[in-house]
Amino acid sequence: MLSALLYLQYHSFVNRAVRRVRRLKQPKYLFGAIVGGLYFYFYFGRFLFGFGSHRAGGMPAVRATDGNQVLIESAAALVLLVIVLLAWLLPRERAALVFSEAEVAFLFPAPISRRGLVHFRLIRSQLAVLLTSLILLALTRRWGGNLWFHALGWWAVISTLSLHGLGSSFARTMLLDRGITNRTRRLVILGVVAVAAATVFMWARRTVPAFSATSMEDGTALKRYAEQVLASGPLPCLLFPFRLVIRPFFATTLSAFLAAFGPTLAILLALYWWVIRSDVAFEEASVDASQKLAARLAAVRAGNWGATDKGMKPKRPPFRLHPTGPPAVALLWKHIISASKVFTGRLWLILAIGITCLCVCIGQMNPTGGLATVIGMLSGMALSWSLLVGPQILRQDFRQDLLLADVLKTYPIPPWQMALGELLGPVVILTAVDWLLVLVAGILLGQTRGLEMSGALVASIALGVAVVIPMLNLIVFQIPNAAALLFPAWFLATRSGPGGIEAMGQRLIFFIGQFLVLVLALVPAAVVFTGLFFLGKLFVSPAFIIPRAALGTAVVLGVEASFGMVLLGRLFSRFDVASEMTP
Repeated sequence: MLSALLYLQYHSFVNRAVRRVRRLKQPKYLFGAIVGGLYFYFYFGRFLFGFGSHRAGGMPAVRATDGNQVLIESAAALVLLVIVLLAWLLPRERAALVFSEAEVAFLFPAPISRRGLVHFRLIRSQLAVLLTSLILLALTRRWGGNLWFHALGWWAVISTLSLHGLGSSFARTMLLDRGITNRTRRLVILGVVAVAAATVFMWARRTVPAFSATSMEDGTALKRYAEQVLASGPLPCLLFPFRLVIRPFFATTLSAFLAAFGPTLAILLALYWWVIRSDVAFEEASVDASQKLAARLAAVRAGNWGATDKGMKPKRPPFRLHPTGPPAVALLWKHIISASKVFTGRLWLILAIGITCLCVCIGQMNPTGGLATVIGMLSGMALSWSLLVGPQILRQDFRQDLLLADVLKTYPIPPWQMALGELLGPVVILTAVDWLLVLVAGILLGQTRGLEMSGALVASIALGVAVVIPMLNLIVFQIPNAAALLFPAWFLATRSGPGGIEAMGQRLIFFIGQFLVLVLALVPAAVVFTGLFFLGKLFVSPAFIIPRAALGTAVVLGVEASFGMVLLGRLFSRFDVASEMTP
């Protein structure tokens, strides 16, 4: 039976590859494959295969004799420990192996045991494990070291997490079958974690040196203290099995790698035995998971990210929609509700925690600047990146409703008002986020003493940026929507077709084209701002002239956005769903 499953996996992989090669006969996929291949080579390939990895500016190799190996190895082991604990705490669903609907239809009625289905799932998951390991290897290749040791090290880490995740899901299902609810399981695990944490704390008080506030003022002292904590006391014992999984990555010689890979392989075999010996009924949950996966993929390809969230509680609308009023407001109301299904409170909480941890880490690496300065600079960087990333995330506009264009055309709304209503939702959301970033950056950087700019000048710059942002965001969202209406076949190919290097290349082509158009659109505004600033600087201080020059820039951007809205309306009115969707 195992040979039949291997045969199925092999020919499925070959057929997918042949189908993608045949797609290259179409120019949109051929150009995408060329651009995607060049991007993969210049960003990953030349480092993965050794070209340019030892040139000037490269990072030094991570060697076993380095003083920071204990710190890096223990920090990575701590991350693995957290992932393992979360696998036992957070999930509440029963064990389900992810199969496609076709696999469910053909494999489940076949004379295949549960252990055979588990083997099929493990064999198929190795493709994703190898691809993830290849990407991580390409990213860490710049550190130097042995290529094969790093490749097998990443494979061991990802495979360990994959096997543990599957085994823990089986164990949680067995507990549910024995009447132990998710709440009871979580309370027991939290209790065990609390007892272990108390034991570690009491042990650490006797063995670990006392912490002093002065260590927070010097990054070197903080690093030295962290090395002492991780090298003595209870943490080495607690993190020992996780460090065994990570050690092959840091091996520098063949003998050291073989000595480190032996215990790692033993852990993998133990996890494999645990998964295979678990006799858990997962068929019903797997069928339900395959149906949800198919529905979710169809919704994502249609641009409706929240369509499959049936278990979500109904939310209050952002504001009360009156029976009469501007049509654009009704479309704004609809798109804000659509965006709220994706950008939930949990997502914002995770982002806030992640950004806070990042700021604290950067602040400790650069203690002279202060944490407030670091957060302010990160806010300014996030503001600049929002111009490029924001339109790719917030897609509640024509790009989401493109397949419903025939319905939108029946609305008694002028084309330019339809375009305005489609863009208002993401523009309002991104503008609110940008204003918050400007406020944070302005307040924190304005109080920094080390900057050469005065507080008044920082406040003036922040006010000028806040004035320009709304019109700038409107233009930023017009460009990808115009691209979707001008080249609908290319746009639909990037989101509805199967992934691959050609799909990545198509997205790169779209991104580069949109970036060039944005630069051209900003040229008149930049000329106006530069002229007003240097002209006003002859008579008044820069802090006084910057907001007024920004107001003139916003007017220029508003004129451009008005013409762009009329152009979007005309493109939408000429858009024919039947003709454009024909391959």
